[in-house]
Amino acid sequence: MRKITHNIVGSSTSSGGRTSPIYDPNNGVIQAEVELGDAAVLQQAVDAALAAQPAWAATNPQRRARIMFKFKELVEANMEELAHMLSAEHGKVIADSRGDVQRGLEVIEFCCGIPHILKGEYTQGAGPGIDVYSMRQPLGIGAGITPFNFPAMIPMWMFGPAIATGNAFILKPSERDPSVPVRLTELMLEAGLPEGILQCVHGDKEMVDAILDHPAIGGVSFVGSSDIAHYVYNRGVAAGKRVQAMGGAKNHAIIMPDADLDQVVNDLSGAAFGSAGERCMALPVVVPVSNETADKLREKLIPAIDALRVGISTDDEAHYGPVVTEAHKQKVEGWIQKGVDEGAELVVDGRGFTLQGHEKGFFIGPSLFDHVTPDMESYKEEIFGPVLQMVRADNFEEALALPSQHQYGNGVAIFTRNGNAAREFAARVNVGMVGINVPIPVPVAYHSFGGWKRSAFGDTNQHGMEGVKFWTKVKTITQRWPDGSADGAQGNAFVIPTMG
Repeated sequence: MRKITHNIVGSSTSSGGRTSPIYDPNNGVIQAEVELGDAAVLQQAVDAALAAQPAWAATNPQRRARIMFKFKELVEANMEELAHMLSAEHGKVIADSRGDVQRGLEVIEFCCGIPHILKGEYTQGAGPGIDVYSMRQPLGIGAGITPFNFPAMIPMWMFGPAIATGNAFILKPSERDPSVPVRLTELMLEAGLPEGILQCVHGDKEMVDAILDHPAIGGVSFVGSSDIAHYVYNRGVAAGKRVQAMGGAKNHAIIMPDADLDQVVNDLSGAAFGSAGERCMALPVVVPVSNETADKLREKLIPAIDALRVGISTDDEAHYGPVVTEAHKQKVEGWIQKGVDEGAELVVDGRGFTLQGHEKGFFIGPSLFDHVTPDMESYKEEIFGPVLQMVRADNFEEALALPSQHQYGNGVAIFTRNGNAAREFAARVNVGMVGINVPIPVPVAYHSFGGWKRSAFGDTNQHGMEGVKFWTKVKTITQRWPDGSADGAQGNAFVIPTMG
């Protein structure tokens, strides 16, 4: 059986010898196993990073940028290999896997401009003969703990800015689909990155805790569920680290009465059910404003959902594939039953879906609920599957309050032809990322990604300038060059200096 090991400098064998199975979600069989590391494995990676990072930090930014350019070329040249590898372990369809890789590459493209991005500030003549300037310097060693649902994009979101700014980086990907992250580290080495600057370790909670506790790791970036994000944030900060921890989501789509419902249905079909709903920026809640809007939308949604094709990840005609594991399938189906028990109307039931020839695959058909209310647990919590819940609102203010008062605040969208309503909504909604007639408002790479409330812990977002700020620390220098004459002497040295 294929075995995935750590990609670190030196020995890569876990002293404990523990492994975890990797399934093929399309047929439910174990296709590989991944080694689960421990603190000893992490220490090997840290030792290599400590040895390599000072020289990398001293490498001028344009040379670092050249490696980013080369890495981008290599990823593009290996796009099909990466997409098929990703789909085989995650289950998302090939086209979606290509998108996963491409969105990560867009952050690498941003990092190719690191010489410009790292330029500091300079003030000449801030005081008599005094100049002040600032510089951004790397933290030293950073670490990323990434989720199963975007095994290409999110690692590149993290290690791209971290490495470009002069840090060494240790990546701990999900043990459910680790092959693509390992391959990305290999391509970085092929691009010319020195050994020890990007390494990949595998593991479960034992490895996560080792990363959070290690004194040589200065910053940790995490994406996953909110409860674990909260844990990662608290433990990492308690250990003196800089931490950004992105959590779960329950994104809403507000549908105003003047919205183009055909466009809404098309967008909802992809945003709610694409990638089997396993996206933190999916749209699992739709909020039509007025019963008339809700009834019209429901009438159009049912045939659109019935027309969705669920298939294996290599099926070019499939809209989405299986979920990642049998355990996750059972969890999603449990939430569907919970919604029924709470009194929501299950309009379309995706449970019990099977695919001929792949009966043991982790497939779930699309589900649609109507008459969901804010007091239901199935509304309050993240389902993370192909389930769309309809919550009816009587007016704009009621619709605005739903995402604003929800525990999660990752993304939200409003569909309307009314510019004033859209502007008002964007200004007032208590959510971190807003789409206006855009169903999945993930910002472009030169802006930054991050939610509010229980969707994010920490003060700095992913990628863009926020990412650069997270992986660097500012040093400010105040300098004076005396001319050697008595006239150049300063006044009372015991008084706090001013620039007057």
